[in-house]
Amino acid sequence: MQSKQVGIYFYVFQFISVRREIIVSVYLSLGSNIGNRFKNIQTAIKLLKEIGFNVIKSSSIYETSPRGVTDQPDFLNLVLKGKTKLCPEELLKDIKRIEKEIGRKPTKKWGARIIDIDILFYDKKIIKTKKLKIPHPHLHRRNFVLIPLKEIAPRLMHPLIKKTVSQMLNDSSDKGAVVVYNEYKDNG
Repeated sequence: MQSKQVGIYFYVFQFISVRREIIVSVYLSLGSNIGNRFKNIQTAIKLLKEIGFNVIKSSSIYETSPRGVTDQPDFLNLVLKGKTKLCPEELLKDIKRIEKEIGRKPTKKWGARIIDIDILFYDKKIIKTKKLKIPHPHLHRRNFVLIPLKEIAPRLMHPLIKKTVSQMLNDSSDKGAVVVYNEYKDNG
């Protein structure tokens, strides 16, 4: 009887260990419109890799006009698909730390920022807490997210809206400029 109990505990321990090792697909949006925008995004990608975000695909970088508060410089934006073992809350905590490390400071809503990293999708999960909303609640209205996302995942289905990225882009009323960025334009 004693060996059976030990076997059960071992099995439970093994199950918990395996459960924590689940690797999920995550889509992130990165943007910057202060300082060296290109370098800020490169630094963010490097730091994301250091926390265990394994980049699988990256969109092109797009230069986009600001939304909301329009009296500010244009943004550079891109979307990453990656894999991670981090749970959504841990990922958000690490993202906020990365933003702060790069130099992000609190600002007005939709204001200029040195770096902005948003979780667009975390696997097929739907999460709605005070601090975290996944899928990102505004992604379907923002061409600066939808255009790079379509580049890497056109058939990705939004679990709430029940439309693909391509369909959401076709339905979007966002008229802001979104053009492929030429890094040489800024860097000589």
